[in-house]
Amino acid sequence: MQLKNILVATDFSHEAYNALFYATQLLASEKCTFHIINCYNDQSSALGSSKGLFISKKELSDLHHLSQEKLTETAHRIVLDTNNTLHKFHTISEKGTLLNVISKALENLSVDLIVMGNKGQTGAKELFMGSNTIQIAKTITQCPILAIPKEIAYTSFDDIAFVTDFKKGCTRSTLSMLLTISKIAKAAINVLHIKESEIMTHKQVSNKKLLKLSLAKTPHDFEEVLNYTNKANVIQDFLNSRDIKFLAMAYHRRNFLERLVKEPVIMDLSIYAAVPFLILPLND
Repeated sequence: MQLKNILVATDFSHEAYNALFYATQLLASEKCTFHIINCYNDQSSALGSSKGLFISKKELSDLHHLSQEKLTETAHRIVLDTNNTLHKFHTISEKGTLLNVISKALENLSVDLIVMGNKGQTGAKELFMGSNTIQIAKTITQCPILAIPKEIAYTSFDDIAFVTDFKKGCTRSTLSMLLTISKIAKAAINVLHIKESEIMTHKQVSNKKLLKLSLAKTPHDFEEVLNYTNKANVIQDFLNSRDIKFLAMAYHRRNFLERLVKEPVIMDLSIYAAVPFLILPLND
């Protein structure tokens, strides 16, 4: 697929700008438009209002102007930092929650990828997929999400880990963004199957064959691990053993990714503060 429109959420933090910059480097060879989006709301305390109280119309107007000014500054900065004539940058300032603003943007734009930065409040041990990312991944079902960890610098990578349970998410349609990034980065796809039982179901066997067909034109390999402990540690060991710098999973309800983010042990995993995470919406 050809990437044309990338939606990048920002709160004007260092982490948010880093995510934007990472995306421009990852897609340096692609002709595309980055839509930089910022949201503000009538319960914001940014201008000194008491937390949780609605603010005046003037304060709301001031927030809107401040948002627009900072977006313009961000756009100018990224143009100077990247100097890439293949890239265009548009800005969007909207009132509302991040989820609502992103949903509205998706209705108005043909967005191929959402990019978000991780701003940790407790440092590297904070859950990599923060509450905003989780909420959007659960709600936005039509667009892949790329979550960029804080302060990570873009470097080229040779491999992408794709973790699957072979229950769903093995079609070319679901894998489209993964295949596109693999082609752009010239990276092989390392499939990790965390087995939850010794014997796979007929559906899983069928989906494994389907996945092999989907990856037929892409360098790839498969590895299976029987999970007796917790999946987070299994994934971390896999990434570390192969020095993989990019992780992808398909997200659907009741799959192990949804359960994974609820495991308390993930709070102690540094890997989730060090590796970009591509979340693929189910499109089987």
